[in-house]
Amino acid sequence: MDEKMSLTVADAVDYKGHPADKSRTGGWVPAALSLGIEICERLSTMGIAVNLVTYLGGTMHLPSATSANVVTDFMGTSFLLCLLGGFLADSYLGRYRTIAIFAMVQMLGTCLLAVSTKLPQLRPPLCKYTDVTQCEQANSFQMGILYLSLYLIALGTGGLKSSVSGFGTDQFDEKNEKEKAQMAYFFNRFFFVISTGTLMAVTVLVYIQDEVGRSWGYGICSASMFIALLIFFSGTKRYRYKKCSGSPIVHICQVVSAASGKKTAKLPSDISLLYEDLPEASRIHHTDQFRFLDKASVVTEDDYRQGSFMMNPWKLCPVTRVEEVKKMIRLLPIWATTIIFWTTYAQMITFSVEQATTMDRTIGHFQIPAGSLTVFFVGAILISLAVYDRFIIPLCKKWRGEPGFTNLQLIGIGLFLSAMGMAAAAVVEVKRLSVAKKYNETTTLPITVFYLIPQFFLVGAGEGFIYTGQLDFFITQSPKGMKTMSTGLFLTTLSLGFFFSSLLVSIVKATTGSSDKQGWLGEHINKGRLDCFYGLLAALSFLNFGLFLLSAVWFRKKTVKQAPKMEIVVKESTIEEKC
Repeated sequence: MDEKMSLTVADAVDYKGHPADKSRTGGWVPAALSLGIEICERLSTMGIAVNLVTYLGGTMHLPSATSANVVTDFMGTSFLLCLLGGFLADSYLGRYRTIAIFAMVQMLGTCLLAVSTKLPQLRPPLCKYTDVTQCEQANSFQMGILYLSLYLIALGTGGLKSSVSGFGTDQFDEKNEKEKAQMAYFFNRFFFVISTGTLMAVTVLVYIQDEVGRSWGYGICSASMFIALLIFFSGTKRYRYKKCSGSPIVHICQVVSAASGKKTAKLPSDISLLYEDLPEASRIHHTDQFRFLDKASVVTEDDYRQGSFMMNPWKLCPVTRVEEVKKMIRLLPIWATTIIFWTTYAQMITFSVEQATTMDRTIGHFQIPAGSLTVFFVGAILISLAVYDRFIIPLCKKWRGEPGFTNLQLIGIGLFLSAMGMAAAAVVEVKRLSVAKKYNETTTLPITVFYLIPQFFLVGAGEGFIYTGQLDFFITQSPKGMKTMSTGLFLTTLSLGFFFSSLLVSIVKATTGSSDKQGWLGEHINKGRLDCFYGLLAALSFLNFGLFLLSAVWFRKKTVKQAPKMEIVVKESTIEEKC
């Protein structure tokens, strides 16, 4: 019996529902089959996002600020829907079916987007004027079809991003040293794949969109996702599948519900009297922070029916589950102070791309597509990570005996670099606007686009540090049973950063402009004060950096008080959670 168990993975099954055979399922090859899906997801989402603002302004004739908000709302929704995708994967569908369903949704969205950019009925008539205020804007039907295709893609992205990395790690047994090493290798390749997909999007795909046709570019996204799906399905018999374990969101709601229902209950002076049903090795010891949640673990007369103990998870929760929720709450200050980074990131794929459309982008006889300027952004990510891996980590290990910076230090570096990036962007915009005032009627200003490199490079290098720091922080500092929830929490910082960008643009446009005055942001960036907007973002970023430092100090100083060992024997609950 023991020999048979050693040949299977304890918490995984094969496609027939039988215990997964180690020799026939899992490992690096099945994990790699899901990477094609991730490449195509990045190709579609970033290929659309970095160049969409030029289509909205140049073809759909939308004002500058409106175009930027359409892009940031699209990206924000994509990452926000990761929570929905994670909930469905954890509670109902499982990761395999979630990937399959949402990949089809994204494929449908890119196909519809290709059609909407091809048919002349779905675009306003061509306009010879450079000022979009003199052109006919897209009507509600045309914008409706565009929004439908974009948000189908956003829905697909949300489902895929929440499950692909998790499904890849499902193919490895953490209890097996060889497979655990392979899983670490998979994580390294996974981030490389994300960067490769983004690099292809901002170079090859953007060039095809600008020089061959939008419909061709989006059609390639749809066709590549179809091929990736076929490759993904080819590994069905070789995959390992983890059973649904219930959503951490439900567990959090249970603790809040139980604590709220017992708000009048009195906490015992001896914490060993609080309810706990897990063995000692699996417990999280009680802490004194957020004591109001401890009431969820207070045993009252309502927890007994007809003289016997009956545990209802919505009325009584073990100490360990309460402590899991406390751990998640402790992450929130760090979570909140990382949102502003993604607001600055949003400017790199909106206003910075729009800046590029007004500047000289020629190298010899070749004109660089405006959206492809983000290649410096991606390049900065790869360079910063390479320098950190090859130089900084060995130096830190030699001088301090520690392998590199802590996750909080990485986040801090990323926030500082992004603030410097916005300051650099404001300075460059002052220079660009001074040229624009001298050449009012010129569509391409006699100023090289390479002035934009510092802002792309600084914010890109910031992402290299903050992304790895955030991912490490939210995974390592979250409780074991809430890793998926913690990853989703990390992804919501991206979502809220994009939404905050849209909100900030709307507020600035409303407060600085009027019916007879454009203000900082408006119809055309050459007539606005984008430098002031960038300066505002730089000030907010430096202020946020200070708040992050305070939050990091508070997080590091938190104390954990261990409870004495205890053992409470209770009857098995008659209320079960089912997947």
